[in-house]
Amino acid sequence: MTAGKPNSRAVRTTADENTNSQAVLTEEIIADAKRQAERTVSHARHEAQELAAKGKADAEKEHRQSLAAAGAEADRRRDLILATVPIEVSRKRAAAVEAVLKTILGQAADRIGLREGVDYRDRVAALAAEATRRMEGDQFILQLSDTDRRAIAGGLAEEVQRRVGRDGVQVSLAPEAAKITGGVIVRDAEGRQLWDNSLEARLQRFWPILRREIAVRSALAREGST
Repeated sequence: MTAGKPNSRAVRTTADENTNSQAVLTEEIIADAKRQAERTVSHARHEAQELAAKGKADAEKEHRQSLAAAGAEADRRRDLILATVPIEVSRKRAAAVEAVLKTILGQAADRIGLREGVDYRDRVAALAAEATRRMEGDQFILQLSDTDRRAIAGGLAEEVQRRVGRDGVQVSLAPEAAKITGGVIVRDAEGRQLWDNSLEARLQRFWPILRREIAVRSALAREGST
């Protein structure tokens, strides 16, 4: 063998080894890249699954919250409706009772002018004496309805004067009729005092007491509620 001349077999061997090394390195790089890619894909898939699960859980939570909110609103509206039921029932019942009482008041107003079955003259004399006793002074004037002036005026002033029982009292009958159905209006001679004891006025004055008694006795209202 000549000194200094390269061995062609050795050169080929070295080249083959280099080629194999590069191939192996390339395969390792490719394999590592595949592994990294698989890990990346696996990690991405896992994150996607977690996100999907979280999204589903959030959606279910939001749905539950929406249902709870809707249920709470329904309960609130139901409670409001139920709370108004007794009020509405009481209001309608009170309106019905009031309508009945107004009918009774109207019937009473229609009947106060009736004279049958009572000593009407005695009643008017008593009303006039009652009013006179509650007023100051000595001279008083009685006003009657036009019907009563024709029917019971005779001697009525003297009867009232006697019933008052107060010395010095003088009672006379007014020349003009009062626009009333029945009863009497009493005034003093100076016109400073007036006592309306007509049947209409007495009915209006006593109606608050009468309406309560009528309502309780007829079971339209409970004791103490009218």
